[in-house]
Amino acid sequence: MTIKPLIILPDPLLRQVSSPVERVDETIRRFADDMLETMYDAPGIGLAAIQVGEPLRMLVIDLSKEEEPKAPQIFLNPEIVATSDSVSVYEEGCLSIPDYYAEVERPASVTVRHLGLDGAMHELEAEGLLATCLQHEIDHLNGVLFIDHISKLKRDMVVKKFTKAARRSA
Repeated sequence: MTIKPLIILPDPLLRQVSSPVERVDETIRRFADDMLETMYDAPGIGLAAIQVGEPLRMLVIDLSKEEEPKAPQIFLNPEIVATSDSVSVYEEGCLSIPDYYAEVERPASVTVRHLGLDGAMHELEAEGLLATCLQHEIDHLNGVLFIDHISKLKRDMVVKKFTKAARRSA
């Protein structure tokens, strides 16, 4: 079942911190499948549970290219436990802020500890696009958007645009 991603701006209620996943069960596994389907349909490369209205510390990622086999990754209760001193810059976009992209500077590599669907604790060292994507999605779980990493002027312009669009559609 595809779940429609929520447009997060300007609703501050959707910018909440997500709660930990308490146990890995069939409900969580089905929800992970639903999230992946939603992400693929969007299309996107990452999706946090809060983006589909579920305030759980859960995210899915798949960086495979269109012509490659799918390579989904599911992270429950992800936590960044280490970051590199070196930085990288990627142009980021977000399913919650449609049609807006901006360059964001983040640590070039991260170590993430998380629970897997197997119920075991895992640790992953990531760099490049995977590191950026993990940081972007974990930010969602903490109530942070990628536009919080850009200049105040650019952020204010985006918020104004989405506030205006929300008024028009209401």
